[in-house]
Amino acid sequence: MGNPSVNKRQKERERKDRQRDKDAARKQRRDDKATNPVDRVSGEDPDIAGIIPGPQPIPEE
Repeated sequence: MGNPSVNKRQKERERKDRQRDKDAARKQRRDDKATNPVDRVSGEDPDIAGIIPGPQPIPEE
C-alpha cells in the first residue's frame, strides 16, 4: 500500500493543484466578463430576450 505520509502528501498536492486550477478558471471568467460585457444596461436577460409571453403559435408540421 505504501507509506501513508507519502500518500497524504500526494493527496494534498493534488488538492492544491485542483484549487489552483479552479482559481485560474475563476480569474479567467472574471477577466472575460470585464472585457466582454453583456448588454446588462437594458436589464433584459439574454436567455429570454425576444420571447413573447402568452400562448405560443402552433408549429406547422
